[in-house]
Amino acid sequence: MSTPLFDFDYHLPVDRIAQESLADRESAKLLLLAREDGAIIDRHIRDLPDLLAPGDLLIFNDSKVFKARLEGRLDDGTQAECFLLHPTEHGYWEALIKPGKKLAPGSTIYFSSDTKCVLQEKTNQGTAIVDFGLTTDEVFAFSDKAGSVPVPPYVEKNARNQSEYQTIYAKERGSVAAPTAGFHFTENLFNKLEQKGVQKAFVTLHVGLGTFRPIKTETLETHDMHREWGHVPQETIDQIYKTKKRGNRVIAVGTTATRALESWGGVGEAWADSTDLFITPGYSFRVIDGLLTNFHLPKSTLIVLVSAFAGRKSVLNAYKHAIDNKYRFYSFGDAMLIL
Repeated sequence: MSTPLFDFDYHLPVDRIAQESLADRESAKLLLLAREDGAIIDRHIRDLPDLLAPGDLLIFNDSKVFKARLEGRLDDGTQAECFLLHPTEHGYWEALIKPGKKLAPGSTIYFSSDTKCVLQEKTNQGTAIVDFGLTTDEVFAFSDKAGSVPVPPYVEKNARNQSEYQTIYAKERGSVAAPTAGFHFTENLFNKLEQKGVQKAFVTLHVGLGTFRPIKTETLETHDMHREWGHVPQETIDQIYKTKKRGNRVIAVGTTATRALESWGGVGEAWADSTDLFITPGYSFRVIDGLLTNFHLPKSTLIVLVSAFAGRKSVLNAYKHAIDNKYRFYSFGDAMLIL
């Protein structure tokens, strides 16, 4: 039996889309959703230590957003863009290029007097394979100097929200979009959680192209899920086992941390691989007991994942409650905690 995509649609007034983080991040609203019966309580992020028990484990995605958007020109002076996605074999990069239809293999985009990329081939997924003639580290170094952070298309681009588009604990460079549930965490909140006895651990999932692409098929079963590279270190796995053994909860901060943990699957040692796991209703969660996440776009893989964890009807009811109560949505918006 197929699952229609429109089951995960909802209407969001444009003024509910947050354009930047709150100056006081801990004052963001937090919708507490009971996984068992769908009950809703309105709280704030600052209340998080009161909602968790000593010994609970929060797991964060420590991937760091890099300046993936590069602007350049073609041989004839036409403006062009190369949106870096990730390095590939043979020292090449997969990227989105503009103007994509105009460019053929062999075309060159010039970024500076000594930096350029040459189009090698176009893929069936609408991306391109390009060659900078540089090492991966050299390309990262150039993008750090000349690139810009690719904020989501629903955010009006300005210097402030680009600088905000990073968690305070980001460490492993490789994402083209931030794991936004982590935006709510400050050093002050970390200190309060530690005082409560709440533990923390980290995984890595480099957020990729799929974050910017909606599901385009009519059913979930026919969607071709994108791949992302992830890592669950042994230290985190050991903490998970200890948490489960003492009867506490493992709570993922964000859908990307969830995807990394569930791709590991709760069995075995350290995991590092690419994953195309698409978590849909009916999926049996093997690692997480709770989820802290922002409010996601309609008909996205992320709202589908959240619905798989908490139930579609409960999630859509919670979203309606959030809209009616003027919660802020998407990357810079408020959050929900599902327990």
